[in-house]
Amino acid sequence: MEALGEVVRTAQGLAVVRCPDDEPPNVGTQAIDEQLNEVGRVVDVFGPVSRPYAAVSPDDGVALAPLLGKKLYAR
Repeated sequence: MEALGEVVRTAQGLAVVRCPDDEPPNVGTQAIDEQLNEVGRVVDVFGPVSRPYAAVSPDDGVALAPLLGKKLYAR
């Protein structure tokens, strides 16, 4: 399980994740939480090359507010 990063904010129905290093996830990568629950999929990668952000579109039924400050992982 690879770290995707920490959810730093929510905007326009997406979770914005700060990636830990310069190896951003691929678009379409599945995001899961620490309990291995499916959260959503990466739909965009943006920001500085040295430490990019990933936009995660949540799966149906996943609330974004409780994800703030949580770490997500790539499956």
